[in-house]
Amino acid sequence: MAVSLSPIGGAGWQFFDNNGAPLTGGKLYTYAAGTTTNQPTYTTNSGATAHSNPIILDSAGRIPSGGEVWLTVGLSYKFVLKTSVDVQIWSADNIVGISGPSVTQNFTGTGSQTTFTFSSTPTSLVQIYINGVYQQKNTYTVSGTTLTFSEAPPVTSSIEVLYT
Repeated sequence: MAVSLSPIGGAGWQFFDNNGAPLTGGKLYTYAAGTTTNQPTYTTNSGATAHSNPIILDSAGRIPSGGEVWLTVGLSYKFVLKTSVDVQIWSADNIVGISGPSVTQNFTGTGSQTTFTFSSTPTSLVQIYINGVYQQKNTYTVSGTTLTFSEAPPVTSSIEVLYT
């Protein structure tokens, strides 16, 4: 099963009560978006082990079992945070996992070549690195499957392109 990191509780979050104290024993409920139907979250990026629902926070107000919350890709969630005695603190609806780039493509600079062709058309999230240095968007353009640099990357430079 494909999972992605949750933007709520994700990795290392600490939850607090309305007075700013760690939410010891707090409860993080996870539902299908717009409902009160339980929807599972997972403890790691393997998606193999589900959290309890609700997730009971530790004494520091953190997610137990490694401190991570992973969501099923393609599903929307509703989160409800409550105290240990079920007093609601907040809720958030229509939450989806954090998606990273799904395609990585590598090229090598020739010192004169400014145009490169992707294997598929990027739909969003284009990030370009030359020799590990992030390239500002004013240094290149993307049109369809064509990447064009304003200046040719150096000879033997490593060009890494991430996109969805």
